[in-house]
Amino acid sequence: MERVQKRVNVRKLAVVAVLGAVASVLMFLEFSIPIVPSFLKLDFSELPALIAAFAFGPLSGVAVCLIKNVVNLLFSSSFGVGSIANFLIGAVFVWTAGFIYQKGKNRKSAMIGVLVGSIIMGVASLFVNYYIVYPIYAQLMTMEKIIQAYQVIYPGVKNLWQALLIFNLPFTIIKGFINAGLTFMLYKKLSPILKGN
Repeated sequence: MERVQKRVNVRKLAVVAVLGAVASVLMFLEFSIPIVPSFLKLDFSELPALIAAFAFGPLSGVAVCLIKNVVNLLFSSSFGVGSIANFLIGAVFVWTAGFIYQKGKNRKSAMIGVLVGSIIMGVASLFVNYYIVYPIYAQLMTMEKIIQAYQVIYPGVKNLWQALLIFNLPFTIIKGFINAGLTFMLYKKLSPILKGN
């Protein structure tokens, strides 16, 4: 029994490491979309983390988020601020979704998990950006220039909270929904391979 347990743990660690590597690659394949400022990038790196959270539990999903951000930190041009923010926001998403999914382990709990996780991730992004990311970026380029980047798209933006509510909150929630949709398409096919069934 102990030998089987060790084999399962080694397999789980190996799969989480592989998913972390895949997430790292996906994080580099980020791209801008025209309806938000160019520094808000869309990527699909939460996909492997969400798969890990569903397959092995929420902490495995958080571990994938940690791996991808440590790798990304080595190549970061944002002095690590972007990686820290990405980890905090992504970890909130996958932990919440994975935790709720583990309660029922069915399609309904998965749907509720990603819905709640996406909304909580969006709310978390407000506070992470307002209190951590933008104050540091403001030291490099001033808050006025940051607000101006938002005003190029919507001139009615007056302050940072307004910019975050109008742009970052919906952007982050939609990003969660997109990663969730991809997870639903792939998870059932990948689950037996990941778990070695």
